[in-house]
Amino acid sequence: MPPASRALPPPQLRVAIIGCGGMARHHAATMLRHQDVVQIPVVCEPSAQTYQRFGELFSDVGLTPPSNAPDLETLLSDYAGELDAVFIITPHALHHDQAQQAMAAGLDVLLEKPMVMNAREARSLIETRDRTGRLLVVAFNGSLSPQIRQAVTMLRSGELGEILNIHGVAWQSWNFHTQGTWRQQPAISGGGFLFDTGAHLLNTVSDLAGEPVVEVAAWLDNRGAAVDILGAVMARLASGTLITLSGCGDTIESCASDVRVFCTEGILRTGVWGERLEVQRQGDADLVPVEVAPSHGAWEQFMHVRSGEIANPSPPEVGLRMAIFWDMIQASAARGGRPVTLAEVEGATAGTLRATA
Repeated sequence: MPPASRALPPPQLRVAIIGCGGMARHHAATMLRHQDVVQIPVVCEPSAQTYQRFGELFSDVGLTPPSNAPDLETLLSDYAGELDAVFIITPHALHHDQAQQAMAAGLDVLLEKPMVMNAREARSLIETRDRTGRLLVVAFNGSLSPQIRQAVTMLRSGELGEILNIHGVAWQSWNFHTQGTWRQQPAISGGGFLFDTGAHLLNTVSDLAGEPVVEVAAWLDNRGAAVDILGAVMARLASGTLITLSGCGDTIESCASDVRVFCTEGILRTGVWGERLEVQRQGDADLVPVEVAPSHGAWEQFMHVRSGEIANPSPPEVGLRMAIFWDMIQASAARGGRPVTLAEVEGATAGTLRATA
């Protein structure tokens, strides 16, 4: 009798990590749990000290640390033919050019949030994605989480009725932990707490809303820093739904969030990272957890998207949506909180924003 056939192991996904700081170490620890399907042959990190610390993650589990090509152009020239994708985890101001270079080199991209600095850069990346045909996934934990995907499904189905109000809040001891870092340098970061950790708040609320924000009034308080530390935002959607957001980046040692969607037939509660999903319907005494598949983070979701198991829930159109919202917030804050409209900020191109539910 012929020998029984055995399934071949899945091919390894060959990935370069661009930027090896603290967030990259966090993601790499997750990736190393998938050594059977993920290979990291090279990284791009200009700081020798940061690269050495990153390499310790590999040494600690008995692996040889990846090579380092400190210059991205050199990495792409020397390694592009040996790679499938890159994971870009660098300061915000570098995202656009680095993602553009990687896609032009024929590689798929997982790009840390916020995708880019503004709507102009967002549109540029969409054009590059369309021209190169490469995959671009933005690492928004919320949009990539099963919790937010299920919440969106429930809201779009109408089972909770009409959306009336959305309220979101995020808080963190961000100011203390980012002092002296690039995150408080406006030219590199593009903003403070509300554009960094708060990007998850802006994106997840926009994802749940599923339609353009058409008017914004916002106030930002730097508390003596060079970037925003506190933020308060009021917004109106095209349908008339009202949004209120609050970001506090200077509180006690903590990092958490709460998002509530108030509908005519129920109340939905989640978090900006998709850390929970609860619903309270008419007659319920309290919120009831909604069971969904566990969330395994941005990297695992990227692999599912790339393999075709799921549609891309966080394409660059998501980054454009958030960038436009941030552009409107900044414009209103610069006016002392006077409302600005989408038409004012976008001008003739306002109609290019589309829902990505």
